[in-house]
Amino acid sequence: MSSIFSLNDISIDALATQYIGNKVAGEALQLCTEKVNIDSPILKQVLLQYFLTPFREAGSYHLWHPADLNLNEVFHFVNKIFEQPDSFLFQANNIARHLYDITNLPQIKSGELHVVHFRNCPVNGVLTDAVGIYKTESKANYLKLEEIKGQYQFSSDEGINPEKMDKGCIIFNRQIENGYIVHVVDRTTKGGEAQFWKDQFLKIKAADDEYHATEDYIQLCKEFIVQQIPSEYEVERVQQIEMLNSSVNYFKRNENFDKGQFVEQVFGDEALIQSFRKYEKQFEETHDRTFESNFEISEAAVKKNTRALKSVLKLDKNFHIYVHGNRERIERGFDEESGLHFYKVFFEEEH
Repeated sequence: MSSIFSLNDISIDALATQYIGNKVAGEALQLCTEKVNIDSPILKQVLLQYFLTPFREAGSYHLWHPADLNLNEVFHFVNKIFEQPDSFLFQANNIARHLYDITNLPQIKSGELHVVHFRNCPVNGVLTDAVGIYKTESKANYLKLEEIKGQYQFSSDEGINPEKMDKGCIIFNRQIENGYIVHVVDRTTKGGEAQFWKDQFLKIKAADDEYHATEDYIQLCKEFIVQQIPSEYEVERVQQIEMLNSSVNYFKRNENFDKGQFVEQVFGDEALIQSFRKYEKQFEETHDRTFESNFEISEAAVKKNTRALKSVLKLDKNFHIYVHGNRERIERGFDEESGLHFYKVFFEEEH
């Protein structure tokens, strides 16, 4: 996360922890009556690492509301903390109550909600305060080792893994008119709960920056190559993989994006380029965003999102072929005697 460059600069001003049960399942909400005591310097350092390091490569968002930003509950409560730090505990409980009240899916896990008020967060060279909101849903088993009269004894316990965050966000006290600068982590990937944290609880939208421009354009390319092209043309999977590889290589090898250069290198064929431009306009309308012809490529966004562009030929359940290079060296055919398709692969040496 580019906004935070040193944990040593940042301090925890206040921390509140509550328990958020699943309302649909009839579970309870437990609010806190006192702030958490964290006098230990070692504990403070561990908490800072847990609360902050997962966001080093996160993209920027803003809190928003379709009618009025002030109607966004998280924006309202966090704004009160920034304006009146003494109201922290009261507003932290309001945040917990809001999350509990909107928990409307039975599959959403119960867990602890931690609300943190940070001081001295460096944002673009300026120190500011921030509010972090985190939910811990999964616990890890760990071993404790004690020496008692020359003998070692093991015992086990359950707790939070400080290197694995389930859900979290940091809201910096900057750009209030845009809905603050917000960084988000959410490890949930499946089902309706996958969008619950971002869309229903926080209500955020992507900031117009190089991270999201890069991320969204990679997503656009993937959808066009994997979904749209086969609906218009007869295309082999190897050809799709070649285009995916070309798009990945472009983003990895260049610091700045040039739309004209990109489409020529990846697609080449004029009919394909025109189809892509048409699809790009549809993507912009559907996602309510506009791509510039040139923008700075975000290395963090490339690293995160190109993992989804898999260069793999999956052949039944028997073989996976990873394709990284020249498509001319792969030949597809059909064997009439066996009634099966085949690939013939040409290579110079075996490693």
